Amino acid sequence: MSEDERARLIKVENLERYSRNVDTVVKVVSKTEPRRVTSRRDLSTHKVCEALVGDETGSIYLVLWDDDIDDINEGQILEIKNAYIKIFRGSMQLNLGREGVYETLEEAPFEEVKTENNLSSKVFERDRGYRRPFRGRSKRRY
Repeated sequence: MSEDERARLIKVENLERYSRNVDTVVKVVSKTEPRRVTSRRDLSTHKVCEALVGDETGSIYLVLWDDDIDDINEGQILEIKNAYIKIFRGSMQLNLGREGVYETLEEAPFEEVKTENNLSSKVFERDRGYRRPFRGRSKRRY
């Protein structure tokens, strides 16, 4: 990883509501049991779980879907690129979405994960003034 890439990395404690284009390096502390959910869009069934991830400044839940659940394990170091923060049921979550990617690393640039500063445990009131930016649709249906 080059110096420029390292300078772009965001520490967990600096994540904010609605952060976009998040590049960070985190360690997986734990994972919840996967549960099945049904998509409202096409009624397909998916597996979803949360992984508590963090660095030396704090921790947050990373949402994992389908194949990513089996690919990511406790103790792994992940370099995450182009992720975003979402508020779900009042709590912050780190999401990969369609554009985000991750890569496993051999070692972390930090020693321990600071789980006491869990950003997902902070409760946010619903922000009625915020409107998510319109991104359009890939295909228009008439």
